[in-house]
Amino acid sequence: MSEPTVADAPEPASVDVLVTEVIRRPVEVVAAYANDPSNAPEWYANISSVEWKTPPPVGVGSEVAFVATFLGRELRYTYAIVERTAQSLVMRTAEGPFPMETTYRYEALPDGSTRMSLRNRGNPSGFSKVAAPLMRFAMKRATSADLRALKAILERES
Repeated sequence: MSEPTVADAPEPASVDVLVTEVIRRPVEVVAAYANDPSNAPEWYANISSVEWKTPPPVGVGSEVAFVATFLGRELRYTYAIVERTAQSLVMRTAEGPFPMETTYRYEALPDGSTRMSLRNRGNPSGFSKVAAPLMRFAMKRATSADLRALKAILERES
């Protein structure tokens, strides 16, 4: 077997945003709600609609189309679920304006709360590539607000 070359190495993401939030609910409650794409418009401020391309529930191989607004532009993209465990969910764009991966991770805390992390990373192209620094800032701000909204929803339901 030959050694991998630099050309074989994945290109580093030009946008990589990670935010975390502690939610005073058990992991299974947080994961069940956050992992269901149908709930996305309730806690993602920029997502206006969700359409299942494959039948629910969510699992590896599921595809879900989203309509969102970001930086004043409407975006339409389809995510494919590539990993789902009790501690994580990973989605990658199957169709959309640029390759993106979104990862949810859940960590049970000793007091019964959950530390949820949400990471978005990808490689914008075209104008989006030029605007990557602005995109990072805007994504961090939006993602932080989205996790705070998720926290408020789930803690209100307890």
